[in-house]
Amino acid sequence: MRRLPVAVIAALLGRRGRRAAAEAHGERIVPEGEPAPLGAELVVAALLVLSAICGAGFVVAFAVTTPATHQTQYLGLALGLCLTFLAAAAIVFSKRLVVDEDAEEDYPEPHPAEQAEVREIVRESGSRITRKRLLLGAGGLAGAGLTAALVAPAVSLGPVFDTDSLRSSPWTRGKRLVDERERPLLAYDIEPNTFYTAYPEHEDRDRIASPVILVRLDPNALKLPADRADWAPDGILAFSKICTHAGCAISMYRKPLFAPADPRPALVCPCHYSTFDPATGGDVIFGPAGRPLPQLPLLIDPATRELKAAGGMSGPVGPSWSGVRE
Repeated sequence: MRRLPVAVIAALLGRRGRRAAAEAHGERIVPEGEPAPLGAELVVAALLVLSAICGAGFVVAFAVTTPATHQTQYLGLALGLCLTFLAAAAIVFSKRLVVDEDAEEDYPEPHPAEQAEVREIVRESGSRITRKRLLLGAGGLAGAGLTAALVAPAVSLGPVFDTDSLRSSPWTRGKRLVDERERPLLAYDIEPNTFYTAYPEHEDRDRIASPVILVRLDPNALKLPADRADWAPDGILAFSKICTHAGCAISMYRKPLFAPADPRPALVCPCHYSTFDPATGGDVIFGPAGRPLPQLPLLIDPATRELKAAGGMSGPVGPSWSGVRE
C-alpha cells in the first residue's frame, strides 16, 4: 500500500473514529513530518486564490456581455484556468504538505483494528501543515468561485428574484402596432393569407409579451367568443407569437389549398407542431399545447387607419405547465 489517498479517506471518516484510534495507540503510526516550508503552503494558497479569481472572471465576463456578444473562447478559458489552478493546488498539497507512508505488506482483510489504524494515519498525516486557516480560507474562495461560474449560466436563463416581468405586458389600450422598422401598421397593410409580426411602439421587443402575430380572415368566418366580438376589426386578428407549449416562436401560417385536407387557416409552431385556430380565438386544434394563444384586442384609428391595441392580452403569455397538465 503506497501513498494512501489521505484527502479522500479524511473526507469519509468521522471524528469519533479518530478519537478511538488515538486512545488505542499510544505511539504515532505515521512519523511526525517536518513542518512544511512556508513556500509550499503559500503556493497552495496562491493557486486556490487564482482559481477563485478565474471563477469570478467567468461570472463577470458572462454578466457584462449579452448572449449575442458572448465570446465563448474567453468564457472557456476562464473556466479552464479555474479548474487548472484548482488541480495544481491539489497536486502541490498532496506532494508537499501530506506525510507519505510506505508499506510493503499486502492489503489486510477488513478488520476494525485496521480501520482504526487507517483513521489514525489520516489524522497524523497532516502534521506538516502549519497554516490550516490560510489554506481553508483559500480553499473556500476557490470553491465559491467555481460554484459561481457553474451557477451563472443557469441563473441567466430567467429572472431569479423578480419574476413579475414574466407576467407583465407592454400592451395597453391605444398602443400602436409597429413593424420591425418601427413603422406604424395600417389596416389596409394586412392582406389575407399573409403572416405578419408586430410589436408595441416604443417598447422593449425582447419582452416575452411584446411580439404578436397579425392575420386577416373573412369576418364572416370568425367564431370568436361572445366577449371578443369586437376584437377583430375588418377581420384582423392579433395573437401572442410565443407558443403556450414550450415558449417557442410561432413562425408558420397554414393557408388552406385544398378544402378537404386543410379546412381552415391555422397558426403553427414549428418546434412541436402545436396548431392554433385564429378564427375561434387561438384555440388548440393539434399538438401538445395546453391552452389557447393569448389574443390581443385591436381597434382601427378612424382618422389614420392605424392599428392599435384595444386593451391587454386575453391571458398570460408563454408556456404554462399547469395548463399542459389540464
